[in-house]
Amino acid sequence: MRSANLLNDFAFKYVFGEDCKEANDALKSLLTVFLERKVNKVVVKNSEIVKDYSKMKSPRLDLLVEFDDRTMVDLEMQLRQTKDNLPIRFSYYLARLHGSQELEGKYYGELKETIVLVFFNVNLIDNHRMCNTFTLRNEEGLSFVEESQDRMKLRTVEMAKLDLNKPLKDMNEQEKMIYYFLNCHKGMDDSKIKVMIESDGVIQMLEKRVETISDDGWKKIIEDFQKLHENEERMELQLELEEANKQVEEAHKQVEDANKQVEQKNQEIKQMIQLMLTNGMSLEFISKSLSKSEDEIRDLLR
Repeated sequence: MRSANLLNDFAFKYVFGEDCKEANDALKSLLTVFLERKVNKVVVKNSEIVKDYSKMKSPRLDLLVEFDDRTMVDLEMQLRQTKDNLPIRFSYYLARLHGSQELEGKYYGELKETIVLVFFNVNLIDNHRMCNTFTLRNEEGLSFVEESQDRMKLRTVEMAKLDLNKPLKDMNEQEKMIYYFLNCHKGMDDSKIKVMIESDGVIQMLEKRVETISDDGWKKIIEDFQKLHENEERMELQLELEEANKQVEEAHKQVEDANKQVEQKNQEIKQMIQLMLTNGMSLEFISKSLSKSEDEIRDLLR
């Protein structure tokens, strides 16, 4: 067993995002397999790992990739479910990526395709497909634009849906790569990993990238990973506290509004009682009319 784990955000970005030919080849293989399109050339636009993430909203280590046709892909490894809604988060990533294109002096038709490709190890989508692609469609599945003109895509990979017991010979390329992601920390101790390393060119490429990280390097990656997610948890708790404070403030406001309404109603009743007394009505008659005791009426008049 080894400490290598590609579900770790930092490790994932290192293996696929480092500025070197081996990482670039591994990245092209990954994108070819999961986007199901031939990838000849890609450039990582943010290969440097973020150093200061203490103030980031939803700290993340994405890989921003540009193809030779200028298609932009935001590649994410999301290890855990968070309290900050994942589907909404991914939709935000896609909208932000698509809206980041410079359009001054250009037609909207010149917008390039943008894709958010996100891997996560939880079940979120109610079907049996491990990979799903989402675009703009109506309730009946009708695309908002022609398929060839659809420039925004969210591609999800639910690794938790993989059947780990499925025979290796029956796995497709996507399933093999996901199996490697989930179990690469076992190395040659895992029989399927062993066979893939010995016979599968893509997995051999990934294994070589994993092996370039020393034990000390993995230790540092794990420490940074823990700091990142501790910070994310801290931010989530802070958001929860802020939300709780808002709810308390809203409750106080509702109480204040209710008290004001009661006070206003009492003033109206008081004015009515004073008018009834001015018109010569007895306290006993007023008490029966308002279904209040004479003592309650005297208290209102004070």
